[in-house]
Amino acid sequence: MTGNFFSLAVWKIFPAMAADITDVTDESLGTDVQESVSEVTSQATEEVNQVVRYFEDHIPDIIAFGLKVVFALIFFFVGSKLINWLRKIVRKSFERTGTDAGVSQFIDSMLKFGLYAILIFIIATKFGVESSSVAALIASAGVAVGLALQGSLSNFAGGILILLLKPFSVGDYVIVTQENIEGTVKEIQIFYTKLATVDNQTVVVPNSILTNNSLTNVTARPERKLNLKVGISYDADLKRAKSLVEGMLLHDPSVIQNEEIRVFVDSLGESAVVIGIRAWVSTEEYWNTRWRLLEDIKLVFDKEGIEIPYNQLTVHMKKACEEYENCNGNHTKIMTQTMEEKNS
Repeated sequence: MTGNFFSLAVWKIFPAMAADITDVTDESLGTDVQESVSEVTSQATEEVNQVVRYFEDHIPDIIAFGLKVVFALIFFFVGSKLINWLRKIVRKSFERTGTDAGVSQFIDSMLKFGLYAILIFIIATKFGVESSSVAALIASAGVAVGLALQGSLSNFAGGILILLLKPFSVGDYVIVTQENIEGTVKEIQIFYTKLATVDNQTVVVPNSILTNNSLTNVTARPERKLNLKVGISYDADLKRAKSLVEGMLLHDPSVIQNEEIRVFVDSLGESAVVIGIRAWVSTEEYWNTRWRLLEDIKLVFDKEGIEIPYNQLTVHMKKACEEYENCNGNHTKIMTQTMEEKNS
């Protein structure tokens, strides 16, 4: 309060002195701003000059680094073309020697990864990286990657076991019951095997699953046994039915005639006499033959009057008492009469 009053008094009593003070203050502020601007400008100019001097001093190094990058890209491009050319030669050699398609695909994948690793190693050494440092880096990275990718390494080992033991080949139809997986083998790679399902879907299966679980190779053999069961009525002519089925098998072009053909009574079921049918067919013709025979058996049995029965249950009802002539299965009435007789 006192300070404000004093300032007002100065302005009132000494107006000239106040004007001089104001002029001095404005001049000092302008001088400070100019000095700050000059200082900032000089600092920015100095930094720009340092950058320019750095580039001027290191122009040969920058040009040399740029040339290295260009040569590395060219070297990588040429190396990729060379790798593809080598892979093509290896694939053609496998085709000429009739090597298994799974082995060919597996070796091609390994060759691709190996050659690209060597190419990257050579490019790194050309950039001035010491080979010992690169080897140490690869070793340490290999340990870390090995711990992190244990599943992938087991898949790699599984791929090698598949190639050595050959539980299946490309083109085989396999079933992995535990995993509910089945399909035709299309590719055997380093870590995975590709299957094609019946409806043409691609299933990628890790190799460890195929080696650690039991699987069924449906198409491993050139022939396959056809096993059918057909039920006929107990009232039908059994020998006639067997004769008709035997005739169909003997005249079917897909059935191998020099192999065993058997038609027999497999079991006496609750509703039908079950006839067993066994014959050998080629693996490629298995499903077509099975479908065709089942349809032909049904049509021939219908034509010959041989019944293929439904599941049925025959119920025999005993008359409870003579005085009720029309009880019609009135179980409640019979039970009431029985209870009254026991009470009396």
